[in-house]
Amino acid sequence: MTIHREGYMSIAIGALAFAVLNLISFYFISAHAAWLSGLIFLVTLGLLLFLISFFRIPRRNLSTGDDLIVCPADGKVVVIEEVVDEEYFKDKRLQISIFMSPANVHQNRNPIGGEVVYNQYHKGKYLVAWHPKSSTENERHTVVIRNPHGELLVKQIAGALARRIVNYLHVGQKVEQSAEMGFIKFGSRVDVLLPPGVSVQVQLNQVVQGGVTVLAKWA
Repeated sequence: MTIHREGYMSIAIGALAFAVLNLISFYFISAHAAWLSGLIFLVTLGLLLFLISFFRIPRRNLSTGDDLIVCPADGKVVVIEEVVDEEYFKDKRLQISIFMSPANVHQNRNPIGGEVVYNQYHKGKYLVAWHPKSSTENERHTVVIRNPHGELLVKQIAGALARRIVNYLHVGQKVEQSAEMGFIKFGSRVDVLLPPGVSVQVQLNQVVQGGVTVLAKWA
């Protein structure tokens, strides 16, 4: 396991706060209320460990295959439905949405390899990530990747806690399947818009892993 570079500053600030709070507790509280000082230590240690775990990048055997579309994120499948895409395709697409809780790995990966043909950031609201309107009204970042099978749209969506979406791709870039696409901090959602006719390989409420679980197969 490694720590994602997006977490370096947050972890450093968390570690500094942990040290300062516990030094104050040791010098001003421990002599009179050792139990309180111990409680402060345990609570702040737990928060620091949780912060570190949020930015973890576990080692995995990633899935690749020309006929495969892999999950771009860890989490739970909360939507599988046909929608009309108003942003890019302007027609009907199959939407699969993955909800990421704060406990999930928050690195995002490319579901397919190919060329990035669209990349757009949208300012927006911070509705809870499972809200039906979060796909179109929340802060989000949309990417479309094209390969010989067709085009695939991936949308990183901020949630009620998430305040920063990071996307590393740019138009014209050639990307590899399951390689890093970006990162979202503190709870969020990722939508994938697929062409009609693909063979879906996941079910509602299924727990999935980014870069590992096969989301669908090209028709």
